[in-house]
Amino acid sequence: MVVFGITGGIGTGKTTVGGVLIELGVKVIDTDCIAREVVKPGEKALEEVYKTFGAKYFNSDGTLNRTALAGLVFKDENARKMLESILHPEIRKRWLACVQQWENDGVKFAAVIVPLLFETEAQNQFNAVICVACLEETRIKRLIAKGWDKSQIEARTKAQLPLSEKMNRSDFVIWNEFDLDITRLQLIRVLGTMST
Repeated sequence: MVVFGITGGIGTGKTTVGGVLIELGVKVIDTDCIAREVVKPGEKALEEVYKTFGAKYFNSDGTLNRTALAGLVFKDENARKMLESILHPEIRKRWLACVQQWENDGVKFAAVIVPLLFETEAQNQFNAVICVACLEETRIKRLIAKGWDKSQIEARTKAQLPLSEKMNRSDFVIWNEFDLDITRLQLIRVLGTMST
């Protein structure tokens, strides 16, 4: 089985690329989805977050107030590192189990979307890494259209490696600046390269 790691900056279109790969028959898992699962009520990671950060980052129903916690961790690097030390090992355990299951099932191609792939040193888990990239202005436009403000965009961007470095360290770059057909053609070429 060929397993791709998909990374890129916020707003570059990693989820879009994941959707195209699914259409092309690739099994895809997004670690952002797993990150939401591991902080659901009853999960051990949620209890750790509560113990570490306290009740003020929780809603009255016991669920995590993601916006409040994001407001803290993207201003305070130590808080971010503490949160990552709670969540990242559990997230990795779950996507590795998923990949193992696909391998057992005889899947040919799989991909894991890991925004912080290089930051968490996950690159060795993959046959190849794909970085999704676009122009800076396109990225910002996309995020503003999703309701982000400039300070949120800046804080999240600072918490990641520069996009240029992610591109340099990846095996393939998908330039996600044009329409989906162009993105699809790039991905078909990557899959063709890896199936030989």
